[in-house]
Amino acid sequence: MSLVAFTAIATIILLLCVMTGPDRDDLDEFYTGYRSLSPVGNGLAIAGDYISAATVLSVGGVVAIYGYDGVVLALSTALSLMLLMFLLAEPLRNAGRFTMGDVLARRMPGRAVRIAASAVTITALVPMMLLQLAGTGDLLAFILGFSSDALRTGCIVGVGALMISYAVIGGMKGTALVQMLKIVLLLGSGAIVAALVLQRFDWNPGLLLSTAAGHSGTGLAYLRSGLEFTGGAYPRLDMISSELTIVLGGACLPHITMRMYTASSARQVRRSMSWAVFSVALFVPIITVVGLGATALIGRDGVTGADPNGRTAYLLGSRAAFGAQVSTAETFVFTMVTTALFLTLLASVAGMTLACANSLAHDLFAVGGRMTPRREMTVARVCALAVGAPTILLAVRVQHHNLQPLALLSASIGASALAPALVYSLFWRRYTRTGLLFTLLGGSLATIVLMSGSNLVSGSPVAAFPNADFNWFPFTTTGVASIPLGFALGWLGTVVSGRRKAAEQRRQYEAVEAWILTGPSRQRS
Repeated sequence: MSLVAFTAIATIILLLCVMTGPDRDDLDEFYTGYRSLSPVGNGLAIAGDYISAATVLSVGGVVAIYGYDGVVLALSTALSLMLLMFLLAEPLRNAGRFTMGDVLARRMPGRAVRIAASAVTITALVPMMLLQLAGTGDLLAFILGFSSDALRTGCIVGVGALMISYAVIGGMKGTALVQMLKIVLLLGSGAIVAALVLQRFDWNPGLLLSTAAGHSGTGLAYLRSGLEFTGGAYPRLDMISSELTIVLGGACLPHITMRMYTASSARQVRRSMSWAVFSVALFVPIITVVGLGATALIGRDGVTGADPNGRTAYLLGSRAAFGAQVSTAETFVFTMVTTALFLTLLASVAGMTLACANSLAHDLFAVGGRMTPRREMTVARVCALAVGAPTILLAVRVQHHNLQPLALLSASIGASALAPALVYSLFWRRYTRTGLLFTLLGGSLATIVLMSGSNLVSGSPVAAFPNADFNWFPFTTTGVASIPLGFALGWLGTVVSGRRKAAEQRRQYEAVEAWILTGPSRQRS
């Protein structure tokens, strides 16, 4: 049933992309879908982009294996989107047009700014794309029950080809419809499974928690903070660093912020973000209950036996919720769960591919308006292929490695480079072009260097390179060092620019300040 459902959903989505994709050489239609989505639709699309396959599988695994720490991680994902809603959503919509480069170049025009923005966009999103594509083979092998490496490779190539097709054919509106369908199916099936898990424990969350703790192998430590980081040199600081990275970086990634530009007004972006936050907030108790249910029903050994990092915990918990005797209706529900995860894979990677392609085409090749709209759209589609094809090939090569560091690398770049650059650009009047370049390039480079020395890359049995040991950075994520460094580099670059340059940038910011903070309509009034 899962295979039939996967085939049907992939075909239906491709037809939707063909029917809703841009049919004219209009950049607004390709990049923003004419801003025609309703607040509910746009909000669901934002939530769909935000809850990626890596989020579902990784957070579910952390909840199942580490208990309290996993719940905090799930809450951090929701808090990140709330921070975007209250602080950055409206200014992003007002300042941007199509890409992150448009936002940053609003007050600092220039090719260097757009090139840097495009480079950081690619650097932040390609690791996340690679992680999800490389895990496609193992995930589908687990669901469909095959073990052939050739079939795993075929799954990676097939899903990669579909993601490129969705981005090329559907544009922003087509991928938005994919995200909307994905989030509805994911939350709907997840809510049913969470209810079945609670029913197994007489609708008593306390009994679920105590049973999960008893089967976790760690006792009451399962219900306390810090279990995930007990092996580190500074466990408490390591936990703070990880949560801070997720909160600041998760919602600042370019495939999330590009959805702000599809809102037609500031009021619509507020309503869209309200729906997005509601959807993600609903996801938190679902992933918590299902993750805890996996440990409570099959035990920690059963979870880690299927995958050492617990990435199949969500599926294991869903399957265990039905008990030994599975009815036809329960089989249908489990098929919904697996189809939702398959659709999550397709939608997440397609959205990231589109964000990368848009940035390359608009910020790198079309600077200065030298291209016609038709040519720019063609370039964007070629860029989708240019980003997607090497990522597919690389995913095939590294599919047997632990790629967990890549997800944290993306979030860390978002927190250490993109978040400081956006906050400074949108709110600091004296911020200069040099400060912006220092933030983007310095923050990204610092994150990559620090992450290469973490214990997720080497020095542990579950590292990406378990047989090597060049672990010199004592934290799991780089946020504790790279986030302050990103903000400090922005300040330093502004200082070294000199007072004259800072005063000039202040005047330029004041000329567009009302536009950025309140929008064009209020400025005219």
